Amino acid sequence: MRTTIPDEILDRVAEKFRMLGDPTRLVILRALMAGEKNVGMVVTETGQGQANVSKHLKLLAEAGMVRRRKEGLQVFYSLGDPLVEDLCELVCGTIVREAQADVERNRKILKTWGGRS
Repeated sequence: MRTTIPDEILDRVAEKFRMLGDPTRLVILRALMAGEKNVGMVVTETGQGQANVSKHLKLLAEAGMVRRRKEGLQVFYSLGDPLVEDLCELVCGTIVREAQADVERNRKILKTWGGRS
């Protein structure tokens, strides 16, 4: 029999998913999957504004999803939780499989329809 997950743990799980529920944070995490970057590099790579990137990096760091490293006046960020990359690969793989299944279903529909426009 499985152990019941305590509410406190579920609260932490929900917080991780909340962090992953924002497209801007996902874009930032994707940029960091390629390696450590400073804020300016993340801004350039994501096309987001500097204030917006800084705000989201702060939230991600507080959640433990990214690490901060200060070097002189610059702060560098990297993935702080290997779960991030694994979860993104898992979800993206599922979305790709669903899209492929949709394409196949649509092909079958078009074949039975006879290609009338």
